[in-house]
Amino acid sequence: MQQNAKLISVIVTAYNIEKYISRCVDSLLAQTYEPMEIILVDDGSTDGTAAICDAYAGKSENIRVIHKENGGPSGARNAGLKVAKGDYIGYVDGDDWTEPDMYRDMLKACQDTGAQIAICSYRQVGEGAEKANPTGKVLALSREETLELYISGHPQYHIYHSVWSKLFDRKIIEDIRFPEGRKSEDIMYTTWALTRASKCVFLDTLYYNYMVDRSGSIMNSQLHQRRFQDEIPFWKEQMEYLKGLGMKELAEKAAYQFYRKMLFYYVDFTDRGMKVSSRELKRLLGGEREEIRRIYGKGFVATGDRVRMKLFLLWPEAYYGVVKVYDKVIIPLRQ
Repeated sequence: MQQNAKLISVIVTAYNIEKYISRCVDSLLAQTYEPMEIILVDDGSTDGTAAICDAYAGKSENIRVIHKENGGPSGARNAGLKVAKGDYIGYVDGDDWTEPDMYRDMLKACQDTGAQIAICSYRQVGEGAEKANPTGKVLALSREETLELYISGHPQYHIYHSVWSKLFDRKIIEDIRFPEGRKSEDIMYTTWALTRASKCVFLDTLYYNYMVDRSGSIMNSQLHQRRFQDEIPFWKEQMEYLKGLGMKELAEKAAYQFYRKMLFYYVDFTDRGMKVSSRELKRLLGGEREEIRRIYGKGFVATGDRVRMKLFLLWPEAYYGVVKVYDKVIIPLRQ
């Protein structure tokens, strides 16, 4: 251990994941960086998760456990942050796991570039996982460059809103807390953090392993509620927040990405036979017709997206039919 080395606190949320939590904690104990404290937050588990966490704490002085009533990931993370002592803060979901050099390399990248936040690429694992092709590059980014990647997206350097792919300088997030009682809480937390950081650094290496489509996962249940009561309000809050900071063009780009996402939601709802959800989404976009037309008149909007949105606003069912034909015929021909 280097003298005066920075302490990293990693906050792990755990709720009824007795099958997965050991893999997660073992991966953190195998980290090549020290000093590090691991804070396991048992969010009122009713299976063997709590006992497994306590057993790990009994074996390692670097691990501490918090037991609390079930309140969701936001409350669990806030509880961990309240007791964390680290100079840098990381977050891990208890059913995921990390690669050994993740925190060593992310901290080094921060120190080498003067960045307050490090962001890494991640590997999806499980049914429906998308393949990633990392370049191994390390990109030092200004606040403006980081926010552009975060809002507008990039085919290679993808900054996702989830906090588990990031390492935060504590000074940046000292007074930020996750909104409790709602899901998709990372959207605003990450937005708040990125707008505060003068520099960030992106490591295009797969340091984090993210479980997708786990049976019983919060991401696979109550889809209608999650999207209409959590995600959509948070995306709208993000636009207003950016606008309030004077970032008008970035707020408009966020609106563009939001409307693109809504078209994906419409197709997804229709595929699932969720007729009530499809109708509600049509009402939502129909009520914002004038704002959509204003945003889609901007120069940064792709021509194909203009055509798709115009068709949707004219005849949503026809839009769905065209998407299905494209997926079934055009994409296979291109491949």
